Amino acid sequence: MSPKILAFSGSLRRDSWNQKLVEIAADAARQAGAEVTVIHLRDYPLPVYDEDLEAQHGLPEQVVALKDLFRSHQGLLIASPEYNSSLTAALKNAIDWLSRPQEGCSRLDCFKHKVAGLMSASPGSLGGVRGLSSIRWILGNIHVTVLPQQIAIPNVHELMAEKGRISNDALHEQVVSLGTQVTETVRKLYQITA
Repeated sequence: MSPKILAFSGSLRRDSWNQKLVEIAADAARQAGAEVTVIHLRDYPLPVYDEDLEAQHGLPEQVVALKDLFRSHQGLLIASPEYNSSLTAALKNAIDWLSRPQEGCSRLDCFKHKVAGLMSASPGSLGGVRGLSSIRWILGNIHVTVLPQQIAIPNVHELMAEKGRISNDALHEQVVSLGTQVTETVRKLYQITA
């Protein structure tokens, strides 16, 4: 059995820097022995969370599909841009829907006992680091173990010209290390033997 890790970006943009970033970490997790599923949130279009909508129609089928994906993985790799010093609306909305109860399941079963590695990339000088604190706070409150190591890649448009590679070797190795750390932490917490 291998650790199972779900990797995605908080961006809906087709050519997202953060999607490219999370794919580097996902490749590192695979090299460390994980089974990794990379998804794009844009492939799971969700209405803005509305309790009246949920009461009238139940959970949208995209939410059910995402819940199944989250439940079947022990680790998360998340890269998200920073929007106005916080996380993206798409990521927050997905978390809000995923936290809703489903018949036969507890309200937070998609998140409990998960291990997450966080990263961000931005053309700006801070690399999206302010948004990571919002994500860390939310995930910690819904029972996700968020690794202390996190990565913010500044000036990403200058550093990621080559697909699958960050030209700054130290930053590239930090992303690789995060993918490996999530894998190894899942392996230890879930007592998965190679």
